Amino acid sequence: MTIIPTLDTERLILRPHRASDFDAYRAMWGHPDVTRFIGGTPLSREASWSKLMRVMGVWQALGFGFFAIEERATGRFIGEAGFHDMRRDMTPSIEGTLEAGWGLVPDAHGKGYATEAMRVAIAWADAQDFGMSMTCIIAEANLPSQRVADKLGFAAPELGAYLEHPILVYRRPM
Repeated sequence: MTIIPTLDTERLILRPHRASDFDAYRAMWGHPDVTRFIGGTPLSREASWSKLMRVMGVWQALGFGFFAIEERATGRFIGEAGFHDMRRDMTPSIEGTLEAGWGLVPDAHGKGYATEAMRVAIAWADAQDFGMSMTCIIAEANLPSQRVADKLGFAAPELGAYLEHPILVYRRPM
């Protein structure tokens, strides 16, 4: 059984997701400002529950996954960040990589939380030595996430396609 670590930063706690996060998780993934560049459509209650369960289970299957992000000052769930391997049918393929990702509630946007969370998550992943390269995919119009990827040391992106939409594929040197 995989033990999911808890990681700390000055302002954040990255921890395992909990079933009790569901209401906040659903509100986040049901908000159009969150899903605008991630799938394009707010998730239903049922789809949010399925996503939460998948996020929790990835850790047991792969030994890595997404962390829930809690704001240290308030104890409030404000998003998630981490890694997965979604076996996406896309060009170019990123299968077999640590696909980095992050998502935050709208009022947490623009505060540097995504960069702060991903820095500590990347440091944790690097220490685990998974032997996998790290990637992330970002919509062409999502300039804030592109800036996060740049700050995290991902190389200049290449143009790809996912679900018949153009996508930027970033790779981080091992």
